[in-house]
Amino acid sequence: MKLKPSITAFLLFFTAITAVYSQNTAFPRLNPDPKALEYYRLGANGDYSWTALAEVSLWASGDTSTSNLEKIRAAADSIKNAADLPGSNKDRAEYILKFMHKNILKSYSLYQTRIDTMLSTGRYNCVSSAVLYTILCQSLGINTKGVMTKDHAFITIPMGDADIDVETTNAYGFDPGNRKEFHDQFGKLTGFSYVPAKNYRDRQTISRIELVSLILNNRIADHERQNQFADSVPVAIDRAALLEGNALTIDSIKETQETIFTDPRKDLMDRLFNYGAILLKAGKEEECLRWAAAASPVYPDEKRWQEFIMAATNNHLMRLIKANKHADARKFIDGQKNVLSQANYDKLDILLTDSELFSKANQIRTADDGDSVIGAVEQARKNGKVQEKRAAELITFAVQKAAASISSQPAGNWRAAIQYIEASISRLGANKELEQALKVYLGNLAADYHNRFASEWNKKNYTEAERILNEGLAEFPNDRQLLSDKQIIAKQGR
Repeated sequence: MKLKPSITAFLLFFTAITAVYSQNTAFPRLNPDPKALEYYRLGANGDYSWTALAEVSLWASGDTSTSNLEKIRAAADSIKNAADLPGSNKDRAEYILKFMHKNILKSYSLYQTRIDTMLSTGRYNCVSSAVLYTILCQSLGINTKGVMTKDHAFITIPMGDADIDVETTNAYGFDPGNRKEFHDQFGKLTGFSYVPAKNYRDRQTISRIELVSLILNNRIADHERQNQFADSVPVAIDRAALLEGNALTIDSIKETQETIFTDPRKDLMDRLFNYGAILLKAGKEEECLRWAAAASPVYPDEKRWQEFIMAATNNHLMRLIKANKHADARKFIDGQKNVLSQANYDKLDILLTDSELFSKANQIRTADDGDSVIGAVEQARKNGKVQEKRAAELITFAVQKAAASISSQPAGNWRAAIQYIEASISRLGANKELEQALKVYLGNLAADYHNRFASEWNKKNYTEAERILNEGLAEFPNDRQLLSDKQIIAKQGR
């Protein structure tokens, strides 16, 4: 059995980041609306009455007034007291659908999921019409169930040995499989296809309160369509609380086969991370870390929060490195040590150490600077913060940088650069880059002998010119240019 890291430990190490990032930030609400928990308890103590269901549906729509609740009561009373109300439940169920389309529902609107808006404007979609139908049916004691497909919702009514489907978006939607009028109009009206009961893989039966929760689900989708990710968070929290009460932590989600009606707790976690992703995309890494500090203790998911924290820390670290603010970068990453996993901290530490060493190598001005950087690279390699191959690259660069600086103090100080490279090769070992650099400096020194020889020769200081040439040949006996200079002397008979 694979053991999970301790939730307690996870919450404890967030104490530090909460203290560091305690600035006031207008983050989304993280606690459920008390009404959500009240309605959850109401359902837990027994099935919802039709009036309670009406109240919950209006709350889910964002309506806190009482006027729309009275409108629903009035509609229920009109149906109950109608002179032409049929006697059987089947006929009554069809009567309610026709009543709704005659008196309340005016025009189909794909995203209009709110009950209050439907009551005031007559605009509706599959969810809002299905919820109202459920309430009105229940007011007459007619039992209903919600049905979901991938992108649609409707109602089914248990009737003896068979269930009758009701497509509430259409006046002819009662028992749609047997209604020609429905098939002629439904697709044109809604753009959806009717899913017959036998296609059980394409549809899922849900409870009445789960049907009502789709109002909240659609509101979340509306917010995210408009890039209002902060607004989607409290709605998702309320939906999860309505369906699950206080059992909102990700650890309570069981591994089950994926269904059309997704786990509200998983949906909630997705909304938390979607909001975080928007902060991350906007380059607000420090706000991301404050968001993690605020939300993760309330809704823990060690793996996903660690990935999120790592991304935010990495992005901010890279921003500081790019700005060459290595001291700030080191202070920042050390401040995240308590919230990063050891593996993630080590990754970022290695990245920053590499950048620090490369930056120091770029600032080499003396032989001592070069030796200092080489010593730092060797120590980092010993501590496992720099891999062998990268350490060799940094050391080679440091030697080359030091040699270049030495050769320019004063300009043309090739011999000092040669001596530094030779000492480095003797101590650290040779490679192609250092050998090539040494060859270049040796070539520069030989060329310097030639230039000095030519200068004196042109000034007719033949004795001094010959002395310089002989000194050069003693050091570089095979240099072609110096050998050519020797032939010049021979031709002059000197």
